[in-house]
Amino acid sequence: MEVGLGLPVGDLAVLPDWASRAEAGPFSALGLLDRLVYDNPEPLVTLAVIAGATSRVRLMTEVLVAPLRPAALLAKQCATLDRLSGGRLTLGIGVGVREDDFRVAQVDYRGRGRRLDEQMRTMRRLWAGEAYGGGAGPIGPAPARTGGPEVLFGGFVPATADRVAHHGDGFLGAMFGPQDMGRFFRTVERAWRSAGREGRPRLVAQANVALGPGQVVDDAGRALRAYYDFGDYRHKVVQGLLTTPDAVRHAVTAFGDVGADEVMLYCWSADPGQVGRIADALP
Repeated sequence: MEVGLGLPVGDLAVLPDWASRAEAGPFSALGLLDRLVYDNPEPLVTLAVIAGATSRVRLMTEVLVAPLRPAALLAKQCATLDRLSGGRLTLGIGVGVREDDFRVAQVDYRGRGRRLDEQMRTMRRLWAGEAYGGGAGPIGPAPARTGGPEVLFGGFVPATADRVAHHGDGFLGAMFGPQDMGRFFRTVERAWRSAGREGRPRLVAQANVALGPGQVVDDAGRALRAYYDFGDYRHKVVQGLLTTPDAVRHAVTAFGDVGADEVMLYCWSADPGQVGRIADALP
């Protein structure tokens, strides 16, 4: 099973250092979250910089709120990043849950699921080299991977499993422990088989982590509470923060036991020393 790192968003200056340390370590991917009304970097722009600082690790959005963006522009951006990185882009994608992001993007929040489905149909056509339509021709460049970059859908509703089965390559889950994650993994697999797909979906789990001195853990807790300061999410995610090597080893092993192909350990403190500590904690 592979293990990747989610990049912190609190200090942009440290991200190249994080990337080079992860590249030299055992990690499979570097991920970056997405919001609009928040003090975080735009993920596709930032991952393009990370692509130039690395040569091996995959680059993942976890997850990009696709309905905030026009489908044709998003298809072009993703294909460009995929080509420039040598086919290392994994597009983690979802509908988003924060209404303020949609308000400032002037996009209908209530129709975001239908918009995402239409976006995926459009992007798959464009990545295959087809014309956009309505008098507009193809939109390049072609992605490095035939058919487009790997697409993982995030979310814990039946529609997510259906999107994986019909439009995606796999599933990316966050905010739930191994037992609940395993149950939804099985839901995704059933939808995949029902859609007549060959092979199996890629299954990725995400957990939040902070290893280091008390200040590192405190910084991570504050960042988590600020980011998830809506609904009932905040208490759930803060309680699930992994803060010891034993907790990291247990979580990675448990996610593997329920079928995860990869675990993304999302870091919420900017301290680059976490990269080595997490590497040492892996089973």
